Amino acid sequence: MKTTMMEVPLSLNHLLERAGRLFAGNEIVSRLPDKSLRRHSYGEFYRRTRSLASALQKLGLRKGQRVATLCWNHHAHLEAYFGIPAAGGVMHTLNLRLSPDEIGWIAGHAQDRFLLVDDVLLPLYRQFAALHRFERVIVVPFSGQPVAEGFEDYEALLADADPDGFDYVPHDENDAVAMCYTSGTTGRPKGVAYSHRSTVLHTLVASLGDFWGLRGTDVVLPVTPMFHANSWGMPYGAVMMGVKMVFPGPHLHPDDLLDLMQQEPPTLALGVPTIWMALIQAYEASLAKDSPNHGRWQLPRGMRSLVGGAAVPEALIRAFDKHGIWILQGWGMTETSPVCTISYPRAELRGADLDERYRRAAMAGVPVPLVDLRVQGDDGGDQPWDGKSVGEIQVRGPFITGCYHEVPVEADKFTGDGWLRTGDVASVDPLGFVRITDRTKDLIKSGGEWISSVDLENAIMAHPGIAEAAVIAVPDEKWGERPLACAVKKPNHAVTVEDLQAHLLKSGFAKWQLPDRYEWLEAVPRTSTGKFWKLKLRERFAR
Repeated sequence: MKTTMMEVPLSLNHLLERAGRLFAGNEIVSRLPDKSLRRHSYGEFYRRTRSLASALQKLGLRKGQRVATLCWNHHAHLEAYFGIPAAGGVMHTLNLRLSPDEIGWIAGHAQDRFLLVDDVLLPLYRQFAALHRFERVIVVPFSGQPVAEGFEDYEALLADADPDGFDYVPHDENDAVAMCYTSGTTGRPKGVAYSHRSTVLHTLVASLGDFWGLRGTDVVLPVTPMFHANSWGMPYGAVMMGVKMVFPGPHLHPDDLLDLMQQEPPTLALGVPTIWMALIQAYEASLAKDSPNHGRWQLPRGMRSLVGGAAVPEALIRAFDKHGIWILQGWGMTETSPVCTISYPRAELRGADLDERYRRAAMAGVPVPLVDLRVQGDDGGDQPWDGKSVGEIQVRGPFITGCYHEVPVEADKFTGDGWLRTGDVASVDPLGFVRITDRTKDLIKSGGEWISSVDLENAIMAHPGIAEAAVIAVPDEKWGERPLACAVKKPNHAVTVEDLQAHLLKSGFAKWQLPDRYEWLEAVPRTSTGKFWKLKLRERFAR
């Protein structure tokens, strides 16, 4: 039987038109470098985005060509999310936290034609400008200062464009709209290209009630960078629903975020665990009567918080819940758009006690619709979902990449039957909750037995005197490998190795699983995406 449905391609342009027509009065707020707030309506966003698309076409942009962005989270970056695809181009977000050499290599590999860059990031651009020549460098006057000579002014381009006379470039729903490179911690970064179709499907799935639960009355604070995994796709969902967005700009220090929450209280905030750890520590320190910040902040009670990018310690979930904020943990990768699993309260667990709810919230969660997930053991067979059997997570679906940009398909990245190999080791329980035990490269094999560095880290960070902890494997003549813990003490806490060993034993670890060695650090090194950078720790300590 032939279908009776219209063949209408999925398109980001529909989301843009919807926002302009239905949500013209809703608000977009950006924090500028001087910490003042700039406000736009969705109606202004709509016209400015069409102006950007028109301007890019006048500059000669052709379908499928890449336009790079080197920007913080703000209104103009959001305009690029929709304006570049509207002109037929592919937005390529450059990760400003990478080294200049790596940024230059990525821009060259992607063959980026134009660049949109914040004026405050021009010093960074100049460090890699010789590595890749952009035809046009368009400067966003984010600070409000005049654009330097030799560059094109973003605001002037928009002012000279014609948003009313602009026509969308015809496209197929499988045409690319955006591009992001992996962080490259184990080799050269690899490019992932997202399509209209994959982006719209990901947006619809992630916005469901048990996941983001986006409502038109929400106020979203996306601390997660727009230059990595598209801020987990939230800009697309927010525009689709006309949600008020509050962009933090370059101000990501805990004090700055807490100040912003007083000015524009969010109902939903996104961030990585390391930033959220620092934020809750700053807030709780301010509760002391002798704190210079006493009475300065209130956490938005009832705010939802989506946290991902690394395992979320149960202690962090408990700390926020004390103040009326529930953390939803999500798991995914650049390759998966990125949402793959979210740990939401299942109906089957309605009667569970609080400890069980915390335990579940600290898991990676349940696969979202349209994502198939399996755990494959060392023998190549699928592991049962029994909560005990572990193996590598492998996924497939309509918003999961099937290859990398200009890179041959490799057996260590994709299986013979087309599933993405994530490199994460996990078990899945009968309710579908994924519990990630480690990255394949971070597991510790001691005397033939596996030790999870993630479990040790989470338990160490549950100690009241510890702010951060990362565990790595170090060579051992007798056992092959043994765990080494790198920890950061909270201010004014005198924690000893003996304290931590006793704490771990009380937490249920066997004596042979405990770290043989501790290193006290001022801070754990972080990758460009805010994860603990264990490679740097191995280089320093694994000798």
